[in-house]
Amino acid sequence: MTAPHRPGQTHLGSRIASIDAQVDHWFAPLRRIRTVNSTMRVASFLGDWSLIWHLCGVTRALVVHDLSSIVTLSLLLGLESLIVNQGVKRLFKRQRPTIAGGAGLHVRQPRTSSFPSGHASAATFAAIVLSSWTGGGWIVLWISLAVLVATSRIHVQIHHASDILGGVVAGAVLAAVAVTVM
Repeated sequence: MTAPHRPGQTHLGSRIASIDAQVDHWFAPLRRIRTVNSTMRVASFLGDWSLIWHLCGVTRALVVHDLSSIVTLSLLLGLESLIVNQGVKRLFKRQRPTIAGGAGLHVRQPRTSSFPSGHASAATFAAIVLSSWTGGGWIVLWISLAVLVATSRIHVQIHHASDILGGVVAGAVLAAVAVTVM
């Protein structure tokens, strides 16, 4: 499956659009499964404003009796969001695949451009920061949640696959800085 070439689009841009179209094509059969749609809509919703990561931070803090980590994680997530959503995204004016989600997959209508995915960035950022705090078997949970939130954005058709990849890279870079500084 290839995406149509748009006037003024570079070869690289055309190649990225083609890959995005192929990934979207792979998700198409999953969009016919009600439970997958429900799961992905919930994951996308929980990614809004990093809600899932704040909840994970609160839960973890209560389990290990470290309430200061709630504030730390929330402040770090706020800074990550500010950098990605009000900084990096303003450098790109990429349109989203849909305005508020695909047919039957309606989600909150974002106000920022499509690239990079803020959900994927926050998910990667949080998974790395939480992993640095917890280690062990917790890492599998954090990564699984991050993958679910990030891929939900492709599934509900609010992001292109390349937006997700860009978000993962942005989140990883910012998390590496945060973990090094902490």
